[in-house]
Amino acid sequence: MKNGKIIKVSGPLVMAEGMENANIQDICRVGELGLIGEIIEMRKDVASIQVYEETSGIGPGEPVVTTGEALSVELGPGIVSQMFDGIQRPLNTFKAISNSNYLVRGTHVDPLDRTREWEFVATKQAGDQVVAGDIVGTVQETKVIQHRIMVPYGVEGTIVSINSGNYRLDEVVYTIQTETDVKEFTMMQKWPVRRGRPIQQKLNPHTPLFTGQRVIDTFFPITKGGSAAVPGPFGAGKTVVQHQIAKFADVDLVVYVGCGERGNEMTDVLNEFPELIDPNTGESLMERTILIANTSNMPVAAREASIYTGITIAEYFRDMGYNVAIMADSTSRWAEALREMSGRLEEMPGDEGYPAYLGSRIAEYYERAGRVIALGSEKREGSISAIGAVSPPGGDTSEPVTQNTLRVVKIYWALDASLAQRRHFPSVNWLTSYSLYNTEVGTYMDSHTGTDWSKKVEHAMNLLQKESELEEIVRLVGIESLSEKDRMTMAIAEMIREDFLQQNAFDDVDTYTSQEKQQLMLELILGFEEEAREAMRLGAYFQEIMDGTENLRDQIARSKFIPENRLEEMKQIKTDMKETLRNILAEGGMTKNA
Repeated sequence: MKNGKIIKVSGPLVMAEGMENANIQDICRVGELGLIGEIIEMRKDVASIQVYEETSGIGPGEPVVTTGEALSVELGPGIVSQMFDGIQRPLNTFKAISNSNYLVRGTHVDPLDRTREWEFVATKQAGDQVVAGDIVGTVQETKVIQHRIMVPYGVEGTIVSINSGNYRLDEVVYTIQTETDVKEFTMMQKWPVRRGRPIQQKLNPHTPLFTGQRVIDTFFPITKGGSAAVPGPFGAGKTVVQHQIAKFADVDLVVYVGCGERGNEMTDVLNEFPELIDPNTGESLMERTILIANTSNMPVAAREASIYTGITIAEYFRDMGYNVAIMADSTSRWAEALREMSGRLEEMPGDEGYPAYLGSRIAEYYERAGRVIALGSEKREGSISAIGAVSPPGGDTSEPVTQNTLRVVKIYWALDASLAQRRHFPSVNWLTSYSLYNTEVGTYMDSHTGTDWSKKVEHAMNLLQKESELEEIVRLVGIESLSEKDRMTMAIAEMIREDFLQQNAFDDVDTYTSQEKQQLMLELILGFEEEAREAMRLGAYFQEIMDGTENLRDQIARSKFIPENRLEEMKQIKTDMKETLRNILAEGGMTKNA
């Protein structure tokens, strides 16, 4: 350890001299209280330290001690179902030790419990050759997550000893004979958060990540290993969208990072997730969730670290072969922390005061997502899907954080304030949003459902776009000026908007829609269009069809509230539809020809 002393304190930035033997990214203990900080700049023997705790009361002359280690996370059993702060301090344990509801400065807490014993089941035996990433044993961490103990990076050799049994995290579980000596290993390893964990190969993502949200899964899908941005103004529903994906996404593990948002949003997660049942496993959602909270009333500097803490934990479980989703709410607050530290360092500012390196930092984060083949002889495949909320001031998506994010992500779920004001949720604007994974997901869905799903989706989107064009005419000269054909287009597009795209996150049934039900719902609407247009071709009038199908259209609208175990009722509606249209034709003195 090397000692220096404080010469200046400026908010979360502390400058210390006598640090000539320290390095950038070293972790320091700052002041008499031993606050946690990280060196972010060195000028000769003067270090600029980003402090992750409140610095009030700290003054010049107080000591600074460097540890010589980079900011790292502890990775091992006990990490799932926990809630950490931005630098991986478990908040429940922190509260118990400090006996306070607030973050008491200078409190040291081990990220993972050293006293708890875990049942380790060896999957390798003495004499086996292993390389970095090989799984040597497992621990059943929760009911749904099996923690796979991997050989740390940079280690290769022959296992000398390994035994199943109950162990604490700091006890030796296995030993390996390397080229130089015999090394002992526990079930825990550490990894610096600012460095991505190495992989064998990065793969193109093509398997859809089902979220249960119709507007996303059908029109703007994300893949396992994909990246998405959710920009939107205050009140547009960014957090609800992320909560919904965290609850129902078809992944093995969710890492939810509350970065600078209000504390009540993390409280909602803590209250809801233990009670909600994961539709994929039948167990509590907390059994597969890790929470990282650095809310708006917690230290600003730690927001910057929280994003890296979250993505490093996600990479660790990806390397085990799991599909992981990481939610960052929101990256705008993280960027504001970067802007504050950059300003205090007196760096040359970029657009709107953000640091000039903002774009590269955002790219570094999202590039750590993806579908990969992990290290190890088993060639395990895992993925990280990164979904980041962006909070542009006033909903202005031309600001730097949104624009730099859109340069690197493949999906843009544009939340629209006008839709939110009309109580249309999720308020994803179908005319401005996009997904660059549409082709891959369309091909996947066509082959796995045995239908022309991608063509139906394309047709539905064309109807919505056509409706937008017709609305301009309606505003100018009224709906009576439209042809019968165009009025039918308007009616079908309205059904798609209100009966399919609109989804109630607080309704027990409508909150989640399986892929099978989504397909049936869209087929009902497009099937109605097909039958109605055929009736018009045979001579029926638009208003005649609308009046005669009022009950049928009401059934289609209510199909979103049919539970997943009663989907046969939707198929019955499809049968009734043809009968209803035939009756309309018969009453008008017409018969439908083959």
